[in-house]
This record gives sequence, structure tokens and C-alpha cells, in this order.
Amino acid sequence: MPFQGFPRRDGRLFAEGVPLERIAHETGTPTYVYSAKGIRANYRAYDQALGDLPHEIHYAVKANSSLGVLSLLAAEGAGFDIVSGGELYRVIQAGGDPLRVVFSGAGKTESEIRFALEAKIGSFNAESEAELELITHCARNIKHDLDQDRGPEWTPRAALRVNPDVNAETHPYIATGLKAHKFGVDIEQAERIYRRAKDFAPLELDGVSCHIGSQIFDTGAFLDALEKVLELVDRLRAGGVEIKRLDLGGGLGVVYRDGEQPPSIPEYGARLREALKGRDLELQLEPGRSIVGPAGLLLTQALYLKQNGDKNFLIVDAAMNDLIRPALYQAEHEIAAVLHADRAPMTVDVVGPICESGDFLAKDREMPEVHPGELIAVATAGAYGFVQASNYNSRPRAAEVLVDGSEYRVIRERESYEDLVRGETV
Repeated sequence: MPFQGFPRRDGRLFAEGVPLERIAHETGTPTYVYSAKGIRANYRAYDQALGDLPHEIHYAVKANSSLGVLSLLAAEGAGFDIVSGGELYRVIQAGGDPLRVVFSGAGKTESEIRFALEAKIGSFNAESEAELELITHCARNIKHDLDQDRGPEWTPRAALRVNPDVNAETHPYIATGLKAHKFGVDIEQAERIYRRAKDFAPLELDGVSCHIGSQIFDTGAFLDALEKVLELVDRLRAGGVEIKRLDLGGGLGVVYRDGEQPPSIPEYGARLREALKGRDLELQLEPGRSIVGPAGLLLTQALYLKQNGDKNFLIVDAAMNDLIRPALYQAEHEIAAVLHADRAPMTVDVVGPICESGDFLAKDREMPEVHPGELIAVATAGAYGFVQASNYNSRPRAAEVLVDGSEYRVIRERESYEDLVRGETV
């Protein structure tokens, strides 16, 4: 299941119609490989699942911000969920429509807010009352110029992110729906802030936002959060606050290991349609991992097979600086040889060259023996892979490749040693 979209033909792994061996030979390793077909299919699954319910799908840029991926999704008509000014800049460079951008995140700076207002983004997901006041201050200072440039019909919009205190079963680092987390406003305090809606003019506070976490398999948690948010919407509307939009965030999980079953996007969409029937609300979703995660893998080459006592180590040329998820989240990505060989299985730690004992891609993994020089693929690496990469140990970051049918193109060149010191002085 984790290599879905990366078929094996005659014992060799392919990305769509391109053999991974060819990519490794022509671009080197480590290299991230993405399937355009897979990304399109996952985005369209959300769009189709919501049917005739008024909706917008905003891809969560933090999952994978490569321009080639963003451009592909922009061509599909996707909106974008951003959490920084840099992500907004990337979306614009990739051809995304700022009017279909939602700016989330708990620590927006004044300069980022001004940049977003000047770009005329669709909406802010404000995380606090103080942030709403800062957005209002910025909007008042620049709206006159914006009206002259763009016409008075444009109004900056915002939703307040409320925290429904729903406990989603996921890794604690990526859970965001409890009062103990830094995100959003306690749902019990939100009504008082919404009653101040007129104080935030020219900002139109016309939405409610909620995001409870990431890598969630139980869609019931989303429905629990939705129920609480809809109760808030009903109270607000009864009190004269006009709420037009509901942003339910993202968070749907993906499969990393064989034997797991991913949540169904069509079933999730059907449950949302039923819950929102007759509500006269536009639904906004912000999926990221579930769009790009299964559509990407990390291609790496075996360097050494080493034995220390009873322990076997398969040392490869990808490291925690390339893919930090196993070390940071204890994530277990499926790993397979690119060229299948009928060999006896052995138990190994798959590790990289970084000078840290935490530098591993897998621990105590049983797999057929891999010989030095052979290629292996790390599955479900399209999300939170390259985007979290670093230059730790002064290692150049990997290349990125986008495959579309029988062709591929390099969407990010491998960094050079010169790139490592660019901008530095002695």
C-alpha cells in the first residue's frame, strides 16, 4: 500500500512510466521523486468528494512547498493554505491566485501581514484577539492605497481560529486541538471576540476556523470538532454576527507501513456534506499530507553493510538532514529495494552518514539483504520530507524530481558545495 502509485514491473520500481534506476543514474542520490498523477488524483478526490457543497480546497503549503508541486496544484485550480510570508511568495512565484490564499499560523509578523494585504489574499485565519487587532491596524494603514490600486470592492477578510478541545489520536507534536496547545482561541471565549466584529473594520470577520491536528485516521474526531464549531456558528448568527465560511483545516492521515488502511476521502466528504446540508456555509479544507505524501518517495543508495556484534547496519547516502521524520516523530516509512532480489531477509538499522545516533531511516527493519551500490526507496515521503531538510553536517540538500507519465523533470537542482556558503563571509 505505501508504494501505491509507484508500480513494480519486472522486479523494478517505477515512478509512473519512469524507472527509478534511470532517475538515480541521471540525477544522483539522494533524490526526492514525486508523481504528478498521484498529486492530481489526491487533490481531485477531495474536490469530487465535496460535490455540490460550496467549497474551496486550500492545499497546505507547509507539507511540500516546491515550486513544481505548487504550480501543478495551481493548474488544478487549488487554493493554498500558508503559514508564512515566504510561503505566500512561493505561491505567487508558482502562479497561484492570492485571492485563493488563506494565511494561517500562530506567529504572523507585521511585515508578513502587510505583504499578505498588499498581495490581496483571500483571508486570514487569525489565532488570537491581539492578532486580529494587528491585522486591523495594518489594513487601516494601507487600505486607502489598496482601494486606489484595486478598487473599493476588495475587503480584507478573516476567520478566528477556535480551539474545540478535541483530542485527536496522533503524535503529540502534531496535535493542535486541545486547550494545552498554542493554537487558536478557546471556543468558550470566541463569542466575546466575535461580538467585537465591527471594531475590526475594514477587516470583515466572516468565518470560523478550526484545525485539530495532522495524521488523523479517525474521521469521527473531525466530526466532533465540526459539531462544536457549528454550535458556535448558530449562537453567533442568532446574535447577529454574519458567518459565511467554515474552515475545518486539514489533517487526514496517510499510510506509512504495509497493513495500514488510510481514511477514505470520499467517505469523509460524504459525512461533511451531510453535516453541512442546508447550513448556507462555504466549507474550506486545507489538506496537505494526504495530497502529496503518498505521491512521493526518497531515492537513496546503499553505501555499506556493517555488523557490530548482533546488530546489522545498512548505511545509505540519505540521512536525517534529508528526511528527519523517523528521528523527530518516530515515523516508520516503508522501505524497499528498487531492484527486487530474491535474497534471504535480514534485520537492519537503515542509517545515514550524519554524526548522530539519531540519524536513522528505520530501526530493526526486516528486509531482503541489500548490497552496497544498490538503490532503495523510502515510501510516502512527499510530505514533510524535503521541506524539513537541512544542511546539518554541511551536507548539500537533495534534488527533487517531478514525474509526469513517461517523462520527468528536475524541479530543484541538487545543492553544491558553493550553495552551502552562499551569502556567508569570512
